[in-house]
Parts: sequence; structure tokens; C-alpha cells
Amino acid sequence: MSSTHIVKRYDDELRELENAIAKMGGLAESQLAAAIEAVTRRDSALAAQVIEGDAKVDLLEQQVDEQVMRLFALRQPMAGDLRHILSARRVAGELERIADYAANVAKRAMVLNQVPAVRPVHAIPRMGQLAQAMIKNALDAYVAHDADKAVAVWQSDEQVDELHNSLFRELLTYMMEDPRKIGPSTHLLFIAKNFERIGDHATNIAETVYYVVTAEKIGDPRPKSDITSTTPLPPHDKS
Repeated sequence: MSSTHIVKRYDDELRELENAIAKMGGLAESQLAAAIEAVTRRDSALAAQVIEGDAKVDLLEQQVDEQVMRLFALRQPMAGDLRHILSARRVAGELERIADYAANVAKRAMVLNQVPAVRPVHAIPRMGQLAQAMIKNALDAYVAHDADKAVAVWQSDEQVDELHNSLFRELLTYMMEDPRKIGPSTHLLFIAKNFERIGDHATNIAETVYYVVTAEKIGDPRPKSDITSTTPLPPHDKS
């Protein structure tokens, strides 16, 4: 077998790995979009589809794992190729977690659909769409090997945090005004937290892309403004 053929086959295998990540990313993104719609439209049937679809993302992650192991066993990658292959494995893990959070949003949507809608739900779609845009842009940066776009995604995480903080405060005020709303409002808080975590995972993908392209880490601390972990929830009125 000629060395030219070997190199071409190796390049094809790297492209196949990248295509698998793109496919997995597209599915994770569509899962999130459907979960947002399930919350907005109070659509339990759509929520159930999101929950069921999580297994497809898990299967794709397993296939990426197998491709990575095969490349290590057969090609013994070095330098840039090594970073490229390791990054695919990491990005697959981030996408799997994103799909998990989308499924969790869908599960909570099904619970919320059993009770009257609470007022602050209007901010939920906006936050979800911001997180969804981060995923799309992070995947675009991955496919294009675009370090500048990766930095833009990394910086945009602060917008999701700020919206999360705003919604958190609004929901706390709402629950204190009417303790009967604590139950559904708590589910909204968890949905918002899921979106915030999805933004974090999209940011992780962006950091990985930057490292693959530049062989350096993004230097500054990640811009975070999430205050919710240090703010206590109001007690549940059991009377």
C-alpha cells in the first residue's frame, strides 16, 4: 500500500470523526430546540419525544468513542492530529451532557404542563434560545477551526448568566408573593439552571476549539456572573 494512499485514508478517517461530531451536535441542538418548544407550547407529547431521543445522542457518543480508539490504535497520532482527535472525544462528551440537560428540561415541562402556567415563564424561551445559539456557534467554530468564533462563544456565556440571574430574582420574588406558586416556579428555576449549564458546556466546546487551533488555552478567566448558587430559595409553605 503506497504512503499516499495511507495518508489519504488517514485524512478520510479524521474527516469521518469530524462529521460524526457535527451529526451529534446537530442532534443535540435539535433536542434543545424541541425542549424549548415543549415548555413554550406546553406540549407533553413533544417533551416525551425529546426524552426518548436522548438515547440517540448516547449512541452517537459511543460511536465517536470507538472511532477515537481505532485512530489511536492504528495511527498513533502526534501533535496537531493528537489534539484534533482528543478534542473530538471531549466535544462528544460535552454534547452528550447538553442532550441530557435538554431531556431534563423536557421532563420538567411535562410536570409543568399539569398545572396552570406561572407568569415568569415568558423569559424561559429567550434564555434557551441564547444557549441554543451558543451551541450552534461553538459547533460552527469546531467545523471551521475558527479560533475567533470560539472566543466569541466563550465571551457570550456571560449573557446567559445575566439572564439566568434576572429570571432567578424574578422567580424568587414571585414565590415569596404567592407561596402556592413555589412548586411550579421551582421547576422553572431548574429549567433555567439547565439552560445555564448548557451554556457552560457550549463554552467548554469553544475552549476546546481554541486549544486545537492555537495549541494554547484562552488566557483570561471565563466571564461568569451567576449568583444563584449562593442565594437561598424561600421555604416551601406546607400549611
